[in-house]
Amino acid sequence: MRDFFVNVTRYPRYLIAFGLGVLNSVVEPLAQRRSNPVTAVSLIGALVSGMLSLGLILRAMVSPAPIA
Repeated sequence: MRDFFVNVTRYPRYLIAFGLGVLNSVVEPLAQRRSNPVTAVSLIGALVSGMLSLGLILRAMVSPAPIA
């Protein structure tokens, strides 16, 4: 039974490590391109657009359905 719980505790650490690795591989090339003003503005626009889209999607998913 002890081995089972040891294995279960490994999964969250794996998920965190995997997520940080993906985030690092996405952010690192973008950070190298931030010196170009056009790229910096487009990255900021993409970030704002993505956050706005995510917010609207989550709001539509969580709010109760209108009663017709």
